Amino acid sequence: MAKKTIDQVDVAGKTVLMRVDFNVPLDDNQTITDDRRIRMALPSIKSVIDRGGKLILMSHLGRPKGEPSDVEKFSLAPVAKRLGELLDKTVAFSSDTVGADAEAKAAALSDGDVLVLENLRFNDGEKKGDAEFAGKLAALADAYCNDAFGTCHRKDASMVAVPEAMAGKPRVVGHLVAKEIQYLSDAIANPERPFVAILGGAKVSDKINVINNLLGICDAVLIGGAMAYTFSLAKGESVGNSLVEKDKVDLAKELIAKGGDKLVLPVDTHCGDDFGDPAGCNKEVVPAGEIKDGFEGMDIGPATSAKYSEILASAKTIVWNGPMGVFEKPPFDAGTKAVAQAVADSDSISIIGGGDSAAAVDQLGFADQVSHVSTGGGASLAMLEGQSFAAVDLLDEA
Repeated sequence: MAKKTIDQVDVAGKTVLMRVDFNVPLDDNQTITDDRRIRMALPSIKSVIDRGGKLILMSHLGRPKGEPSDVEKFSLAPVAKRLGELLDKTVAFSSDTVGADAEAKAAALSDGDVLVLENLRFNDGEKKGDAEFAGKLAALADAYCNDAFGTCHRKDASMVAVPEAMAGKPRVVGHLVAKEIQYLSDAIANPERPFVAILGGAKVSDKINVINNLLGICDAVLIGGAMAYTFSLAKGESVGNSLVEKDKVDLAKELIAKGGDKLVLPVDTHCGDDFGDPAGCNKEVVPAGEIKDGFEGMDIGPATSAKYSEILASAKTIVWNGPMGVFEKPPFDAGTKAVAQAVADSDSISIIGGGDSAAAVDQLGFADQVSHVSTGGGASLAMLEGQSFAAVDLLDEA
């Protein structure tokens, strides 16, 4: 699955159209509250401008509904300003994505210049994968670069129709996407063993295909988070007021039967009787499947943490997607913390799926002790399901 990277393209004097993920959080004053996604794109951006290329950046931001107020609320103008500060140079911004302003500003670029286009999702053609919209974007540049892993599983115009319209021109991956492909696809195709997956989060339904796929290739799949209670219900156990998906019980039974010893479920549960007041509520640790009425499971218990830590200690490849409990609310962060510590301490290639698991690892201070933290929650899940990505498949082979 290795793809040509932006470093392998001669960009001097040429224009590169790069799809980035600048979907950053903004407060009510349009101030960026976390610029990590912009900073993570800098290596690919600098690869182009430091070698004398002209760079046009395109991204989505949020989910605009097409209302007039969206133009300010979801504009990429603050992103262009922040990028200019990080690069210590002027970054141009066009008030449209395709149209007179974008064309004029693209044509005015000199070698080493950067232009940020307005939010792709202001155009209906982006989500529809529209070929005409894609053709206008494609006409702006001599080469295409995909550095937006978070949207690689989507069929949006900027991800698929644009590179299709640029057939015959260089179509490559940026540093971020290259790294994601290397870690995630290699882990699944050629894992060093034992290969252990940790899956948490609220819903079995979100992870059915992942569990199914990983049971076929992992040596152990450790289950945590609220989805564990649906498995508990499938075994006829007591789950109290815990969050469960009753319509997924039959499916959970099938996964238990298929998984056998590979599917490892919690042996105890840390419960509370008031989700809204985790610190002050009544708390107790009970054996798995013995949650009383009025209580709900909020975290794996200490015996489960110890069991999972022991399994992880001997692992050579670890993939983790989803927290073990309500990690944002102490003391129900203990299970996630214990698993994060075990992953950090292990002598393994450790890959953290995006979303909540990435946030947890970051919040708990373990981000620099794991091999790779994915930049895309949905995309990393799709890859763990074994899906192929049209947005990546059609790019140039290395």
